[in-house]
Amino acid sequence: MVAVDFSVYSVKIAKYARGIAEDLKAKLVFVNVINKRDIKAIKQAFVYHSENLSVDDYLSKLKDERAEKMQKLMAKTSCTNITHRVVIRTGIPFIELITAAEEEQVDIVIMGAKGRSDLAGILFGSTAEKMFRHCPVPLLSIRERDD
Repeated sequence: MVAVDFSVYSVKIAKYARGIAEDLKAKLVFVNVINKRDIKAIKQAFVYHSENLSVDDYLSKLKDERAEKMQKLMAKTSCTNITHRVVIRTGIPFIELITAAEEEQVDIVIMGAKGRSDLAGILFGSTAEKMFRHCPVPLLSIRERDD
């Protein structure tokens, strides 16, 4: 399973995952999580600023955009040539990633050591740190970004 947050690390993570999948003739499951915290903020904004678009419509559009970004990432890293599946979930990222790993019955999770923001990690504890503590399968941490 490849945890993708579309940070600067995502290309390197996808390349590592592709290499492992090719060597082992394995399938890949790409998972992205729309953070529940972001959805709550959007709901608040919609209460005050939107009459034409519902939160459900916005979330549906966001899922479509993320699926498209995932396809572009997979094409850029040649992952489209490997049997794969894309999963977009909504919730608390580390919980959703653990749930996806269990539901998909994966053998390993590949993710970055850092994500989109270091500040959230300082204030709340990073998703990667929580994954290391709670992940039910081995977790491979990719630390370099691909420039």
